[in-house]
Amino acid sequence: MTRYIRHAALFCALLLAALLANAARVQVVRAGSYDDNPANRRPTIARYQQPRGDILVGGRPVTGSRDSGGQLRYERSYENGPLYAPVTGFASQLYGTTFLEHAEDPVLSGRDPMLSPFPLWHDLTRAPGTGGDVVTTLDRGAQQAAYQGLGARKGAVAAIEPSTGRILALVSTPSYDPAALSGNGAAAQRSWARLIGDRDKPMLNRAVRQTYPPGSTFKVVTAAAALDAGVITDLDEPTRSPTPYTLPGTTTSLTNEGDGCEDAPLRAAFEWSCNTVFAKLGVDVGVAGMTSTARNFGFNDTALRIPFSVAPSTFDTSVDRAQLALSSIGQYNTRATPLQMAMVSAAVANGGELRTPYLVERTTTDSGATLTTAGSRPARQVMRESTAARMRELMEGVVREGTGGNAAIPGARVGGKTGTAQHGIGNAGVPYAWFVSWAQGEGDTEPEVAVAVVVEDGSADRGEISGNGVAAPIARAVMEAVLDR
Repeated sequence: MTRYIRHAALFCALLLAALLANAARVQVVRAGSYDDNPANRRPTIARYQQPRGDILVGGRPVTGSRDSGGQLRYERSYENGPLYAPVTGFASQLYGTTFLEHAEDPVLSGRDPMLSPFPLWHDLTRAPGTGGDVVTTLDRGAQQAAYQGLGARKGAVAAIEPSTGRILALVSTPSYDPAALSGNGAAAQRSWARLIGDRDKPMLNRAVRQTYPPGSTFKVVTAAAALDAGVITDLDEPTRSPTPYTLPGTTTSLTNEGDGCEDAPLRAAFEWSCNTVFAKLGVDVGVAGMTSTARNFGFNDTALRIPFSVAPSTFDTSVDRAQLALSSIGQYNTRATPLQMAMVSAAVANGGELRTPYLVERTTTDSGATLTTAGSRPARQVMRESTAARMRELMEGVVREGTGGNAAIPGARVGGKTGTAQHGIGNAGVPYAWFVSWAQGEGDTEPEVAVAVVVEDGSADRGEISGNGVAAPIARAVMEAVLDR
């Protein structure tokens, strides 16, 4: 009889071991696949059972959480949603997350193990903690000035602190209110359909996800390449540039918007944006030299993140001499985001050294304890320091005596470059108006801000005037906001 009891006990022990093994398989080995199963709503319900952490600008939150009382309890709310949408993105119960809401989702949602006082227990339970906060580098005044300056026009603004790489403003218009997508009801679905179908693409972040032909603002890169290569040694020496300039190997003639460009010195050619001079300079520097300088400034970089991804700006490396001439004046296949052109201006302002731009200063717990910090950002020497000094001199001349007078700020040093970019079939599209600049306040030891502005509907009678008339005042307002803080 005892033998049968032992057998039964052993069998029960085996059954218990099998049950425990299966429970371990389900709860540990297969946990990930069950969590990811679309039919499992528990992770989604748990995700929205607590308020989400906030995104902060100037020490104050621009996001919040609203208690809906539903099964997915907390919905995202936004302060001045359209103003900050290119930075925050949206956090939607139906359509997921974008931009900072996506890049910093582990912290904001409470899933980052660093938010737990017991990380190992967090890993075992996978229970979300209290959401943390994300502190941005944005300057409220600069962001507001950029948004108001663009107004109803289609375009974008990017502003950077040259010495650190901190992004001070990132604006794209037209914009939208991310709160319209927060819930999971019919209203959110209607808003999504309306925004997706809008021909003006309000959800497109033109500051970092749209590339444009940079037009004459690219002449900053070409001038730096020519100075670094020794093609130009004296800013006031004639450049032996014919007008019109016949593109090498072709019968096509390149002309200028105004007079006085034949054999113009680099200083005058930069101030009045002579296409013929810069096209020839690009050819004289050569494909290798132009490509190297453009790459140093950040062109053709596919890895830039701020922390969300940035569309790569491009400079074609496989061009003939005629195509190189056009590329060197910001046409042909040359394309850039506004952030990239702000980086170009920042490198000039910072003595030829470019700091990698970033948007998140630090992340914190809900009580304010620091989790991560941006730290010192990587830097690279884009051009010689002496070249950067001469480029600052050239850019100041544009504002003081050339095509960029509308960017001048009394009492401050301001450098700039206007640009008008042709586009469309046969260049039939309305030109894009560009302005890139930097500013140093009275009493400051170094430039405090570098800005790039593009306005898509910035047409004018004369090409370069549109950059000065439309884009330069916006850049000036942003620079003033930073200098006045």
